[in-house]
Amino acid sequence: MPATSVFLNLLWIIFGGLWMAVAWVFAAIIMALTIIGLPWARAAFTIAAYTLLPFGHTAVSRARYTGRDDLGSGPLGVLGNLIWLALAGWWLALGHLVTALLLAVTIIGLPFAWAHVKLAALALWPIGKMIVPIEEARYRGYAL
Repeated sequence: MPATSVFLNLLWIIFGGLWMAVAWVFAAIIMALTIIGLPWARAAFTIAAYTLLPFGHTAVSRARYTGRDDLGSGPLGVLGNLIWLALAGWWLALGHLVTALLLAVTIIGLPFAWAHVKLAALALWPIGKMIVPIEEARYRGYAL
């Protein structure tokens, strides 16, 4: 990971990334406590790690990245995302948006606010996404 990403991730943890990563872990634990919530728990744990250290990585469509559909990127993924949205996605997105608004007050906080806005979108529709290094995503043709 480049030094810039390490520095930005350190600042990110200090200025709001840690508490949102904890919120994602909390959502994952709640989902894991139920047998039926295990697919959402896995996605939430993955995104919790991404929320803790977002700089140097990006979320991409798993179907587009791998070149094939799977359970999470087809119709069942849409159903899973709708259930996720109703149960946990809206409040995680709201947490990211509130944090983004607080960070956007300062010029220094703008890059972090933008990262929270992107995470808010991911919080609403996480199933069918995967987290990859930015260099790898660029190599595969994603415009970032």
